[in-house]
Amino acid sequence: MNLFLAASGVMLLVLGWKLFWLFVGVVGFAAGLQAAQLVLGPQPFWVLWAAGMICGVIGAILALFFQKLAIGIGGFVAGSTIALHLTMMMGYDPSALLALIGGIVGAVALYLLFDWALIFLSSVAGATMIIEALGRHAPYAPALSALLMAAGIIFQARLLMVSRKADH
Repeated sequence: MNLFLAASGVMLLVLGWKLFWLFVGVVGFAAGLQAAQLVLGPQPFWVLWAAGMICGVIGAILALFFQKLAIGIGGFVAGSTIALHLTMMMGYDPSALLALIGGIVGAVALYLLFDWALIFLSSVAGATMIIEALGRHAPYAPALSALLMAAGIIFQARLLMVSRKADH
């Protein structure tokens, strides 16, 4: 599981802006995995994995065929998931209100500032997944998380600039 989280995180850091469907699919997988643990409680690994895969596939399909809807859902799920992970990484208890606020901010940002919000959200989500795979309670987690976020934002921003330059 940790290898999958780390690999998914790296893909989001590098390709989150380029492949919107990948972003929504991976974020959907992570959210489905979390939701299954919260709703179903302790379950065999395959049950949690199946719930995550179902949510991820639904997210990817939405992104491919219903982009406007996927922008709202993907932004909301990414924002709430990021808010919860960062809260836990800082040692605080997560709350539903914080998840709701993070989700609303993520959805609005992705809708209004698609390219830049997607770069930011995919970089934060990717860094968060890598930190989760390595262990969020490690003493180096906050510094490594910030470094990974910055690297993802810089890399994807360069891809965006090159793409825009090629279009003109």
